[in-house]
Amino acid sequence: MKPIRCLLPALCMLAWCAAEVPAAHAAAFNGLNTGLGNLYRLSPAQSRSISPENFTGEKGKAGMATEGTGKNAARELGQTWKVSPSVRIKGRTTFTLAEIDGPGCIQSIWMTPTGVWRWSILRFYWDDEPEPSIECPVGDFFGCGWGKYAQLSSLAVCVNPGSAFNCYWQMPFRRKCRITMENLDDNDMVLYYQVNYTLTSIGRDAAYLHAQFRREDRLKSKGMYTILDGVKGRGQYVGTYMAWEVHSPGWWGEGEIKFFMDGDKEFPTICGTGTEDYFCGSYNFENRETKKYQVFCTPYTGLCQVLPPDQTYQVGQRFGLYRWHITDPIRFEQDLKVTIQALGWQSEHRYLQLEDDISSVAFWYQTEPHQNFPALPPKEALALD
Repeated sequence: MKPIRCLLPALCMLAWCAAEVPAAHAAAFNGLNTGLGNLYRLSPAQSRSISPENFTGEKGKAGMATEGTGKNAARELGQTWKVSPSVRIKGRTTFTLAEIDGPGCIQSIWMTPTGVWRWSILRFYWDDEPEPSIECPVGDFFGCGWGKYAQLSSLAVCVNPGSAFNCYWQMPFRRKCRITMENLDDNDMVLYYQVNYTLTSIGRDAAYLHAQFRREDRLKSKGMYTILDGVKGRGQYVGTYMAWEVHSPGWWGEGEIKFFMDGDKEFPTICGTGTEDYFCGSYNFENRETKKYQVFCTPYTGLCQVLPPDQTYQVGQRFGLYRWHITDPIRFEQDLKVTIQALGWQSEHRYLQLEDDISSVAFWYQTEPHQNFPALPPKEALALD
């Protein structure tokens, strides 16, 4: 590959990478969105989309509904005039958003869930597996773990006004994809959504996306939080979202992230230098002029939420952070464990092990089968005070 001789925007770099893919691996990119510079390449992939206006994604079958949540509004216009733009998911039920026969690849997802986001559980199943490869409250999956809107602009996830969740993680599958939403609430929820995908050949080296949610309130081991554990197989770790509430005054982000891989025991192969360092910030995320936390969103990393935004170093403050390893995936061959320390300060400039409320979503690709996930916390433990 030729070296990059200038600083280019992130999407241009992705396009450069796609253009340099050897012909032998071209099938892995068949119909997959790999950057602006790849858009001119023709492909035999077939574009499809599932929404309440076409629950099956079949060709030439969209906008045919005569019943739906918009029927009354369209009573004078009839069929093809937004008769079924959304679904109502009753309380304590699970709704199948999409069921797709492969091979194919999900390219983007848009949705606007109402209700309590922590009580709306998104699950993805690949190739008829009995246990999900993605299991996560919908808000946390899209970087809004505190149940409140936070504008987020990144390559993998965008959250736009007024509550539009967008996901651009590429999700290849070989035989089948099934996506469900469970509503744990007693009340119904309304969901507008669209799943955009292609029916296309999938390369032998394509792995499956996984995402796992965890929460500890308070930490089971003082000063230590486990983001991911028990992963077996070959793959790469590609992202972290964290919703962090501090239970002690002062700065809370001195802790190091650690990646234990391929047989690591006491000591990891990769060790960070601090929480704000891992999320590509520095010096407490503090704006030197205002002396307040400075929110930021970039293609790969951000501090997208501070609650309340006008305070600093206060007990009970909440933070939303993301770090996508799109240009620097953490590759493993056999196993993976990811931890992060919860570390603050006490008197005489000594570290303090914290007992905070921490939630996370780990994103990674791996070969199947995967190990079963730990059980989600019960509804009461998912709730936010």
